[in-house]
Amino acid sequence: MGFGGRYKVRSRVYEPGGKTPYRISRSKIDLFQECPRCFWLDQRFGVGRPDMPAFSLNVAVDELLKREFDVHRVNGTPHPLMKAYGLDAVPFSHTKLELWRDALRNGIEYLHPETNLSVRGGIDDVWVTPQNELLIVDYKATSKRKEIELYDHYKRQVEVYQWLFRKNGFKVSDTAYFVYVNGNAGAPAFDGKLEFDAELIAHKGDDSWIEGTLRKIKDVLEGDDIPAVGECDYCPYREAAGKTLYAKMKKPKKLPGSKMIKHEKASESTGSLF
Repeated sequence: MGFGGRYKVRSRVYEPGGKTPYRISRSKIDLFQECPRCFWLDQRFGVGRPDMPAFSLNVAVDELLKREFDVHRVNGTPHPLMKAYGLDAVPFSHTKLELWRDALRNGIEYLHPETNLSVRGGIDDVWVTPQNELLIVDYKATSKRKEIELYDHYKRQVEVYQWLFRKNGFKVSDTAYFVYVNGNAGAPAFDGKLEFDAELIAHKGDDSWIEGTLRKIKDVLEGDDIPAVGECDYCPYREAAGKTLYAKMKKPKKLPGSKMIKHEKASESTGSLF
């Protein structure tokens, strides 16, 4: 369904009681963690949040980092950043690496038998130690003068990847790494280039929350009750806008040369949740 602009209601949605495995991405799990109501509207009715604009600079940094680490992957050598932090590892080489990196269409995937949810996620990189233990790696780009912090959703992101690799039979370290590049905004001039400082940040992951969350997701997908609002700016806006539109629709209209006409019914569908 279109609304005159770019926004579209998605046609592929979850069907309660269905027997076919339902694919759910790592980002949708994070959406559920942030706001169960937004998740329910998105997955049950195809009414997702408006898309955010692409951060083209971040995409370019990701692509360049992948190329840089791929050189060492081919040669079986550690990247200088690994050496600088005393990390005994090299980029992991595998025939499915490009599929795992394809977040839009593929990624690494696992069918959770209890919920029939097929969980998938697209990684940035994976490294391997001499003990054949995999290290999940994510690239991040920013430009901050203060100390870099790892947000909770960044931590959950790599923990889902750790869980997916374990479920696919790999030996995975509890420690994941963020390759964080920080643009130097304090340079005296731009001169056609932006310089970055690279930092390697470790995070000890804990994927014990994931299976319980998948069970909660399944319950929400199967239910018709409107879930509670989470830490969300979209739901209050949606409610305020919906109430305003609903009140406007209910207001009696006066036609030229006639008495006030009070509508019995405001609308077949207001898009409101209240």
